[in-house]
Amino acid sequence: MEYIKLLIDSSIGVLEWTFNQILFNVPYSENYFWGLILISLVVWIFEIIFPWRKSQKIFRKGFWIDIIYMFFNFFLFSIVIVGFYEAFNKLLYDLSGIASNSIALIDLSTFSQISQLIIFFITLDFFQWLTHIMMHRFDFLWKFHKVHHSVKEMGFAAHFHYHWMENILYKPLKVFAVMLIGGFEPEQAYLIHFLTITIGHLNHSNIKLSYGALKYIFNNPIMHLHHHESSSSNNFKTGVNFAISLSIWDYIFKTNYIPNENGNTKLGYEGDQLMAKSFIGQLFYGFKKGD
Repeated sequence: MEYIKLLIDSSIGVLEWTFNQILFNVPYSENYFWGLILISLVVWIFEIIFPWRKSQKIFRKGFWIDIIYMFFNFFLFSIVIVGFYEAFNKLLYDLSGIASNSIALIDLSTFSQISQLIIFFITLDFFQWLTHIMMHRFDFLWKFHKVHHSVKEMGFAAHFHYHWMENILYKPLKVFAVMLIGGFEPEQAYLIHFLTITIGHLNHSNIKLSYGALKYIFNNPIMHLHHHESSSSNNFKTGVNFAISLSIWDYIFKTNYIPNENGNTKLGYEGDQLMAKSFIGQLFYGFKKGD
């Protein structure tokens, strides 16, 4: 009963926090709800003013389902999943004695604030990159990741067009990454939060950006477009350009691939015509044989 109570209390806490964000009852730096909307509007305006693919409509194919996904994955699903992980972490500690700082390689609390943020950002991004590769390498994970790769026209909101199972799969490795740095999140972690949202939105946007020499460090729309390319280079068991925020991992491990920058790449994957078209249909995709 203790774990169920923790699950319920944590979920209610996240629900209340979300409502407080909507009502502006939290500090601006912690208002992820309106922060997400502001970032989305700014990137969308830039898409409209400076479109990379000029023939692509403002309300492109899949625009509204992407918007639904954005709020579902970012807020609604987190209300449930946060409670689940709070209960799971408590159970893990009770059974094994493993705490958030049990396997720490470094103690971030001894570093300067800027160093904390940089190490936190790099560590989490590497583990997300690693998880992303696993999504392409293992069949049972690829079934869920197909939902994200079913996007046929790229735009900022496609960033959050992914199966809810990905939240469950990404979270444990993120928790592990935080444990490696002492179970410690910097006080200014919200800066990393808003930075990664912005980079993710831009990576999926209809804006041509490469960042010059910084393309070898930061992921960008050109690089990520080819990750979604419908070709043999991006099918199950292979894939390229797995970068989330930092492209440096792809360049280090030789998974980078940018054949051109014209933006007219066909998106999807082999057999994507079988993907469920509705939001509800995609929620249950990946659990049936043949998905």
